[in-house]
Amino acid sequence: MGYAAGWGFCNHGLRQVFAEEDLLPISALQHFAFCERRAALILLEGAWEENFFTADGKIFHERSEGYQTEMRGDLRIVRGLPMRSLRLGLMGKADVVEFQRAPREKTTLKNASDRVVDECGSWLPFPIEYKRGRLRHEEGYEVQLCAQALCLEEMLEVTIPRGAVYYGQTKRRLDIVFDQSLRQRTERIALQLHQMIFDKRVPVARYEKKCTGCSLFTLCLPKTTGSPKSARTYLLGIVNNGGN
Repeated sequence: MGYAAGWGFCNHGLRQVFAEEDLLPISALQHFAFCERRAALILLEGAWEENFFTADGKIFHERSEGYQTEMRGDLRIVRGLPMRSLRLGLMGKADVVEFQRAPREKTTLKNASDRVVDECGSWLPFPIEYKRGRLRHEEGYEVQLCAQALCLEEMLEVTIPRGAVYYGQTKRRLDIVFDQSLRQRTERIALQLHQMIFDKRVPVARYEKKCTGCSLFTLCLPKTTGSPKSARTYLLGIVNNGGN
């Protein structure tokens, strides 16, 4: 990735002005939040390997693939909605975005910039990210969802206060509030991700308990490559054992 027009360095790192060809997938934020090395292996080296969890998640997501829209009373449901943010350098598709029709006469909105207006009235976006497994707080999921909200806010010129992560195993939603803390964390991770790609830097492996559940475990080899002493220890072992 070469990073085209608009890129350069400022006091705080890379300027957040991105060309279309420099946009990174929103899903990469989840990988980066889980493990920076994992994100680098996927984006810089094209590494990928399925395990049960990724395969099951892929099947679970297939139901929301492809652009679809339907109406349920005052609720407009859009699946596979494309989105992007030139400010954050992100692009992707939302699993589901629900647009709730705002009341015409009695509304709690403070100003017109908080609504999406069309010939049918005002609509309030509510992004939903689908995940397999049980209901739980997961930083990567919440950052990914918040990034979708930030993309929609930039595209539609709206304010989106909240969204939800839907967990397939428990069939329940976890409401996520897009407060200032989560927004800042999401923007920081997006910038760090771009900096890593710009530098073409693959972080060194560092073994943690969560590594065993990662689909890239056998490609990353955190137990083998994660210790700076591993190669030295291996060679010393050969020498001490007389090459046997």
